[in-house]
Amino acid sequence: MKIFLIGMMGSGKTYLSKLIADKIKFTFYDLDQIIEKRAGVEINNIFEEQGELYFRKIETEELGKFENKNNLVLATGGGTPCFNNNMNWMNKHGITIWLNEPLDIICERLMKEKATRPLLKNKKNIEPYLKELLASRIDFYKKATYHFTYSDYNFNNLISTINQLKENE
Repeated sequence: MKIFLIGMMGSGKTYLSKLIADKIKFTFYDLDQIIEKRAGVEINNIFEEQGELYFRKIETEELGKFENKNNLVLATGGGTPCFNNNMNWMNKHGITIWLNEPLDIICERLMKEKATRPLLKNKKNIEPYLKELLASRIDFYKKATYHFTYSDYNFNNLISTINQLKENE
């Protein structure tokens, strides 16, 4: 079984992926960390030096390397589902979970780390940008197998859902 967590930057994908993987005894992966390791530089540098299209190409290549791996939880980047047919690929090869955090919570989290986020780095006010970004990505996110919002996902419910899926596999 492969579990892909998707959602906006700042939605908690990496944090929850680690917890889920630990709880169900799967291997945790973070797609952004994998890309940085491959490139030998941080994602910010890839965006600045090579551009977003180059980054998305690498992202899709690295995602594809999970085709023959199992028992994993992968935290994707916020844009991963929106490029190169990645969302359809993830749905075909595993279970996708959209962490649909409210935008005000995401904004609050991201204000603290704005400088390390390539898409936010030069934005004075990130909220209008994030609203626009979410609007452009939401149709991809809605294709996820499961949708969890901040108000209704509690970790135990999430684990219970995943365990049921494991049993039915």
